Formats: sequence, structure tokens, C-alpha cells
Amino acid sequence: MDTTTTSLGFGHFLAQADTVGKTLLALLLLMSAASWIIIATKALTTVLRQRRAAGFLDRFWNAGTLEQVQADIDAHGASDAFSHLSAQALHAQAHHARHGAQRLAEAGSASEFLTRTIKKVLDEETTRVESGLTTLATVGATAPFVGLFGTVWGVYHALLGIGMSGAGTLDKVAGPVGEALIMTGLGLAVAIPAVVAYNAFTRSNRVLCGRLDAFAFELHSFLTMGEAPGAAVPAANSNVRAIKPQIAVATASTPATAA
Repeated sequence: MDTTTTSLGFGHFLAQADTVGKTLLALLLLMSAASWIIIATKALTTVLRQRRAAGFLDRFWNAGTLEQVQADIDAHGASDAFSHLSAQALHAQAHHARHGAQRLAEAGSASEFLTRTIKKVLDEETTRVESGLTTLATVGATAPFVGLFGTVWGVYHALLGIGMSGAGTLDKVAGPVGEALIMTGLGLAVAIPAVVAYNAFTRSNRVLCGRLDAFAFELHSFLTMGEAPGAAVPAANSNVRAIKPQIAVATASTPATAA
């Protein structure tokens, strides 16, 4: 009995697994590797993106003119969503001022062309930050079922072997069935980190998109009206807390309505 107990385990399960069991195990390992690569990549990207965005926003709101903002972008590059949005908006304004509406892509007033440009950049940034989340969601949703399928398959073959041997004692049944449960454990071990990371990245992206939308609204106002809405509070309202432009709460308005 001791020899049988010590012989059981993951190594014995792997040695006794058939083609289906090994294929399911390889699939779980592949899903785990893919999810951890995405988690590590997106975690590093998120940290760098937040650091660069904070630096650009600090320089942006301390700049005296939009020309200084353009010079800062030329010097440091557009390496985050906020600087990229600013660069594209400034370029769109300058382009329309020089060439006007010569093509269908430039049709409408300068404000309408600027609104379309900002909307396009917002859509591009949203798509970019959501890359990889579909894979994490798929791994989190399917890995437990892949592991469960492996367990059912292993229990099926274990019961067939026990039935053919004619030995129905507890020690003969519990060992193979317990080995089959390894696949369920592996499926959960693959799924849990993927689900946790998916929720964390989804919330981070939602916060980023909200801040970016608010920044886009104020940037559009700067370029069209020369002022940022809500950037200042009348001195008479001493009980009202001033809004910081770089962390302004996103409103229901969009650049299209601002135009």
C-alpha cells in the first residue's frame, strides 16, 4: 500500500495519460504561458504609461501657451495617450488653418474637423489599451472547463481500468480518481490569475479612458475657445473645491457636443 501511494502523483498521472489527456495538459500550459506573458507585458506598459502621462500633464498645465506645448511634444515625443492626443489635435488645427477643407476628410469647419480628429484618437487609444484583454477573458472563462474535461476523461479511464481488474477496494479507486482531479486543479490555477488580471486591467483602462475623455474635452475648448471649461471657480464660492484640469471628472459631454 505504501508503494502504491508513493507511486501515485503527477508523474504517474502524466505517464499513464493518453493522447487526449496530454493534449489537454499541453493546452493548459499554453494558456498559462500566454496569460502570464500578457499580464507581465501589460503591467509594465501600464506603469510606464502612467508615469509618462503624469509627466506630460504636469508640463502641459504649467505651459503658458499651446506653442510651448507643441515645443514640449517635439522635444519629448508623444509617448503616452495624452501627449499623442495633444499632438494630433494641434496638428489637425494647424493643418485645417493652412489648407482648409480641400478633401472630404477635412470637410466642415475647423471645430468639426478637430472634433473628428480627437474622436479618432480616442477610439485608437481605447483599442490599444484593450489589446490582450480578450485573451485573458478567454483563458479565465475556458481554462476551468478544459481542466474539468481532463478530470472527467481521467476518471472515465480510471474506472474502466478498475472494472477490468475487478479490484473495487477504496485504495484502488481513490488513487486514480485523485490523480484525475489534478487537471481540475491545473485549470483553476490557470484561470484565477487571468481573471484577476483581466479585472484589474479593465478598471485601469476605464479610469484612463475617463481621464482621457475629460482631457479631450478641455483640449478641444482650448483650441476652439481659448479656455478650459471648469478650470476655475469664482472666488465668491469659497465652499466650492476647485477642479484640477488634469484629473477632471469626465462629463456626459463629448468633443462633438462641445463643437
